[in-house]
Amino acid sequence: MLVTLLTEDFGLVRARAEGIRKPGSKLTHALQTLSETEVVILSGKDGWRLAGAVLEENWFAKLSRSGRLRAGRVGGLLLRLVQGESADARLFQVFIDFVRVLPSLQEEEQDAMECAVALDVLRLLGLDDGPEASCKEHASIEDRRALIARINRGISASGL
Repeated sequence: MLVTLLTEDFGLVRARAEGIRKPGSKLTHALQTLSETEVVILSGKDGWRLAGAVLEENWFAKLSRSGRLRAGRVGGLLLRLVQGESADARLFQVFIDFVRVLPSLQEEEQDAMECAVALDVLRLLGLDDGPEASCKEHASIEDRRALIARINRGISASGL
């Protein structure tokens, strides 16, 4: 199975995980969607290979349904915009900070944070040149509309 990992050291990578579908596989539990996992990956002539994984935090279980949807939308944006692999490890920090703070935020704050994180992702990928977004500064409906317009311009600029 091919898994997509957002890593602190290597950015976004895709790695081969052998034996993950076997009943009782130790890797299966550690490689769930929205899980923070300590992984061992090896680079070979055919790309990355997953050699081991230990689950640290299961964010899927800790997040509310709306939190999971928000994290999924930001993750989907990353996967859509990063073609192949990205060596930019800052993407990991932006995403993990977002997922870690989501459970402590109210619904309106989650919405503002999702917009700010989407803009951060676009900026890191060179698709937004506006000022840095802050979830506290953009709480009003008008500011949110402006943020969403910037996000849409960035996505359009990607050509995807």
